[in-house]
Amino acid sequence: MRKLVWGFVIVALSVPTMALAQQKTPYWASISAGKARMRPGPGREFPASWLYQRADLPVRVIETYPNWRKIEDPDGTKGWVQANLLSNSRTALVTGAEREMRASADAGAPVVWRAEPGVVGRISQCARGWCLFDAKGRAGYIQTVHIWGTAPDEKLP
Repeated sequence: MRKLVWGFVIVALSVPTMALAQQKTPYWASISAGKARMRPGPGREFPASWLYQRADLPVRVIETYPNWRKIEDPDGTKGWVQANLLSNSRTALVTGAEREMRASADAGAPVVWRAEPGVVGRISQCARGWCLFDAKGRAGYIQTVHIWGTAPDEKLP
């Protein structure tokens, strides 16, 4: 009976990894760890070329390899990180200048917050060029052209 239980645990733990590997690239993800090393190749034998120290930073996964993901960061840098250092949580980074966050997805809606360039927040409810952007509890709608981490025409529930 013990072998059966362990076999079940091994299968159960491997399912999420297999599901992540089966996602069609490119797709959006975010750094889940406080520290994540980027490497020029998919393996620890490759030297670290960059150290991310910002959890929730949005990244675009452009290639997969067992337990490794090739990502592109907001600056356009590309390299490999371990898959377990990434999350499917959707985040975005404010680009350019200070951006207005509005009460609704409408350019005429009242401004509720302003976000500085480089601010990272969680995104949801994306449609028609707007996303609900939440930066540590300060939420409002922001135009997708002012953030990095989503496509302009993407829909998110």
